[in-house]
Amino acid sequence: MNDNYTSGGNAGNSAIDSLTWNEESRRTVFTTAIFSVSERDSRSPDNRLKTFTVLDTSDWAIVIPVLETERGREFLMVRQWRHGGRALSVEFPGGVFGKDESPEQGAARELREETGYAAGKLQALGVFNPNPAIMSNRVHIFLARDLQPVSAQKLDEDEYVEVQTIPAREVLSGLGKPPYIHALMGTAMALYLAQEAV
Repeated sequence: MNDNYTSGGNAGNSAIDSLTWNEESRRTVFTTAIFSVSERDSRSPDNRLKTFTVLDTSDWAIVIPVLETERGREFLMVRQWRHGGRALSVEFPGGVFGKDESPEQGAARELREETGYAAGKLQALGVFNPNPAIMSNRVHIFLARDLQPVSAQKLDEDEYVEVQTIPAREVLSGLGKPPYIHALMGTAMALYLAQEAV
Protein backbone atom coordinates (compact mmCIF):
# COMPACT_ATOMS: atom_id res chain seq x y z
CA MET A 1 0.00 0.00 0.00
CA ASN A 2 1.42 3.36 -1.04
CA ASP A 3 1.28 6.58 1.00
CA ASN A 4 0.90 9.55 -1.35
CA TYR A 5 2.55 12.83 -0.42
CA THR A 6 1.73 16.04 -2.28
CA SER A 7 3.19 19.51 -2.04
CA GLY A 8 0.66 22.29 -1.68
CA GLY A 9 -2.85 22.03 -0.34
CA ASN A 10 -4.62 22.38 -3.71
CA ALA A 11 -2.82 19.72 -5.73
CA GLY A 12 -5.28 17.82 -7.93
CA ASN A 13 -5.55 14.09 -8.62
CA SER A 14 -3.84 14.47 -11.98
CA ALA A 15 -0.74 15.86 -10.25
CA ILE A 16 -0.76 12.92 -7.85
CA ASP A 17 -1.19 10.41 -10.67
CA SER A 18 1.70 11.91 -12.60
CA LEU A 19 4.10 11.26 -9.67
CA THR A 20 2.79 8.10 -7.98
CA TRP A 21 4.55 4.77 -8.28
CA ASN A 22 2.34 1.71 -7.78
CA GLU A 23 3.84 -1.19 -5.85
CA GLU A 24 3.17 -4.56 -7.48
CA SER A 25 5.16 -6.93 -5.26
CA ARG A 26 7.65 -7.08 -2.40
CA ARG A 27 9.94 -9.62 -0.80
CA THR A 28 12.12 -9.66 2.31
CA VAL A 29 15.77 -10.22 1.44
CA PHE A 30 17.48 -9.73 4.82
CA THR A 31 16.33 -9.72 8.45
CA THR A 32 17.98 -8.62 11.70
CA ALA A 33 16.69 -8.25 15.26
CA ILE A 34 15.73 -4.61 14.72
CA PHE A 35 15.00 -4.20 11.01
CA SER A 36 14.49 -6.05 7.76
CA VAL A 37 15.35 -5.15 4.18
CA SER A 38 12.79 -5.61 1.44
CA GLU A 39 12.89 -5.25 -2.33
CA ARG A 40 9.80 -3.66 -3.83
CA ASP A 41 8.79 -3.86 -7.48
CA SER A 42 6.94 -0.67 -8.41
CA ARG A 43 5.57 0.68 -11.66
CA SER A 44 6.37 4.28 -12.60
CA PRO A 45 3.85 6.87 -13.82
CA ASP A 46 5.01 6.14 -17.38
CA ASN A 47 4.60 2.36 -16.87
CA ARG A 48 8.21 1.26 -16.25
CA LEU A 49 8.78 -1.49 -13.66
CA LYS A 50 11.69 -0.86 -11.28
CA THR A 51 12.98 -2.46 -8.06
CA PHE A 52 13.65 -0.39 -4.92
CA THR A 53 15.26 -1.35 -1.61
CA VAL A 54 13.41 -0.35 1.57
CA LEU A 55 14.40 -0.61 5.23
CA ASP A 56 11.47 -1.88 7.31
CA THR A 57 11.38 -1.40 11.08
CA SER A 58 8.92 -0.53 13.83
CA ASP A 59 7.50 2.90 14.50
CA TRP A 60 8.97 4.69 17.50
CA ALA A 61 8.47 7.73 19.71
CA ILE A 62 10.52 10.76 20.66
CA VAL A 63 9.42 12.53 23.84
CA ILE A 64 10.30 16.16 24.65
CA PRO A 65 10.15 16.34 28.48
CA VAL A 66 9.91 19.94 29.72
CA LEU A 67 10.82 20.95 33.28
CA GLU A 68 10.14 24.37 34.78
CA THR A 69 12.90 24.88 37.36
CA GLU A 70 14.36 27.70 39.44
CA ARG A 71 16.95 28.09 36.69
CA GLY A 72 14.27 28.42 34.00
CA ARG A 73 12.95 26.03 31.39
CA GLU A 74 14.97 22.84 30.98
CA PHE A 75 14.70 19.60 29.02
CA LEU A 76 15.07 16.18 30.59
CA MET A 77 17.48 14.42 28.24
CA VAL A 78 19.48 11.22 27.93
CA ARG A 79 23.13 10.67 27.08
CA GLN A 80 24.15 7.39 25.45
CA TRP A 81 26.60 5.85 23.03
CA ARG A 82 25.46 5.57 19.41
CA HIS A 83 27.19 2.80 17.45
CA GLY A 84 26.43 4.21 13.99
CA GLY A 85 27.93 7.58 14.84
CA ARG A 86 30.61 6.06 17.09
CA ALA A 87 30.03 8.87 19.58
CA LEU A 88 28.11 9.91 22.67
CA SER A 89 24.80 11.54 21.84
CA VAL A 90 22.54 13.72 24.00
CA GLU A 91 18.93 13.22 22.96
CA PHE A 92 15.32 13.42 23.99
CA PRO A 93 14.20 10.05 25.39
CA GLY A 94 12.36 7.66 23.10
CA GLY A 95 12.28 4.24 21.58
CA VAL A 96 10.44 1.57 19.63
CA PHE A 97 6.80 0.75 20.27
CA GLY A 98 5.90 -2.61 21.75
CA LYS A 99 3.45 -5.01 20.13
CA ASP A 100 -0.15 -3.68 20.20
CA GLU A 101 1.06 -0.49 21.91
CA SER A 102 -0.47 2.83 20.88
CA PRO A 103 1.88 5.75 20.15
CA GLU A 104 0.80 7.43 23.41
CA GLN A 105 1.40 4.27 25.43
CA GLY A 106 4.79 3.71 23.82
CA ALA A 107 5.87 7.30 24.42
CA ALA A 108 4.82 7.22 28.08
CA ARG A 109 6.58 3.89 28.64
CA GLU A 110 9.83 4.96 26.98
CA LEU A 111 9.89 8.18 29.01
CA ARG A 112 9.42 6.24 32.24
CA GLU A 113 11.91 3.49 31.40
CA GLU A 114 14.71 5.78 30.22
CA THR A 115 14.33 8.58 32.78
CA GLY A 116 12.21 7.30 35.68
CA TYR A 117 9.75 10.18 35.12
CA ALA A 118 6.07 10.15 34.18
CA ALA A 119 4.21 12.96 32.44
CA GLY A 120 1.02 14.49 33.76
CA LYS A 121 0.35 15.80 30.25
CA LEU A 122 1.47 14.07 27.07
CA GLN A 123 0.68 15.92 23.83
CA ALA A 124 1.17 14.57 20.32
CA LEU A 125 3.02 17.12 18.16
CA GLY A 126 3.46 15.36 14.84
CA VAL A 127 4.50 12.30 12.86
CA PHE A 128 7.38 12.02 10.41
CA ASN A 129 8.99 9.42 8.21
CA PRO A 130 12.69 9.46 9.26
CA ASN A 131 13.86 9.02 5.65
CA PRO A 132 11.05 8.36 3.16
CA ALA A 133 13.49 7.55 0.36
CA ILE A 134 14.56 4.27 1.99
CA MET A 135 12.62 3.75 5.25
CA SER A 136 9.00 2.65 5.74
CA ASN A 137 8.47 3.47 9.43
CA ARG A 138 7.33 6.61 11.24
CA VAL A 139 8.48 8.52 14.30
CA HIS A 140 5.84 10.02 16.59
CA ILE A 141 6.88 13.13 18.52
CA PHE A 142 5.30 14.04 21.87
CA LEU A 143 5.58 16.93 24.31
CA ALA A 144 5.64 15.89 28.00
CA ARG A 145 4.79 18.32 30.80
CA ASP A 146 4.02 18.13 34.53
CA LEU A 147 6.83 15.63 35.05
CA GLN A 148 7.14 13.65 38.25
CA PRO A 149 9.82 11.11 39.24
CA VAL A 150 8.03 7.79 39.74
CA SER A 151 10.66 5.04 39.60
CA ALA A 152 14.22 4.09 38.84
CA GLN A 153 15.25 3.62 35.22
CA LYS A 154 14.23 0.30 33.65
CA LEU A 155 16.76 -0.12 30.88
CA ASP A 156 17.31 -2.99 28.46
CA GLU A 157 20.36 -5.13 29.19
CA ASP A 158 22.36 -3.44 26.44
CA GLU A 159 21.32 0.13 27.34
CA TYR A 160 23.63 2.44 29.28
CA VAL A 161 21.79 5.74 29.65
CA GLU A 162 22.57 8.79 31.79
CA VAL A 163 19.74 11.23 32.53
CA GLN A 164 20.50 14.97 32.43
CA THR A 165 18.55 18.21 32.78
CA ILE A 166 19.80 20.81 30.32
CA PRO A 167 18.63 24.42 29.82
CA ALA A 168 16.39 24.70 26.77
CA ARG A 169 18.47 27.54 25.30
CA GLU A 170 21.62 25.39 25.56
CA VAL A 171 19.99 22.53 23.67
CA LEU A 172 18.64 24.84 20.98
CA SER A 173 22.01 26.53 20.42
CA GLY A 174 23.84 23.20 20.46
CA LEU A 175 21.85 21.38 17.78
CA GLY A 176 24.05 20.29 14.89
CA LYS A 177 27.17 20.13 17.05
CA PRO A 178 28.41 17.34 19.37
CA PRO A 179 26.94 15.94 21.50
CA TYR A 180 23.62 16.85 19.80
CA ILE A 181 24.29 14.68 16.77
CA HIS A 182 20.93 12.94 16.28
CA ALA A 183 19.15 14.58 13.32
CA LEU A 184 15.67 13.73 14.60
CA MET A 185 16.33 15.85 17.69
CA GLY A 186 16.28 18.84 15.34
CA THR A 187 12.99 17.64 13.88
CA ALA A 188 11.50 17.29 17.37
CA MET A 189 12.78 20.73 18.35
CA ALA A 190 11.16 22.30 15.27
CA LEU A 191 7.78 20.95 16.38
CA TYR A 192 8.40 22.12 19.93
CA LEU A 193 9.22 25.65 18.76
CA ALA A 194 6.16 25.69 16.49
CA GLN A 195 3.99 24.65 19.44
CA GLU A 196 5.47 27.35 21.66
CA ALA A 197 4.82 29.98 18.96
CA VAL A 198 1.06 29.26 18.87
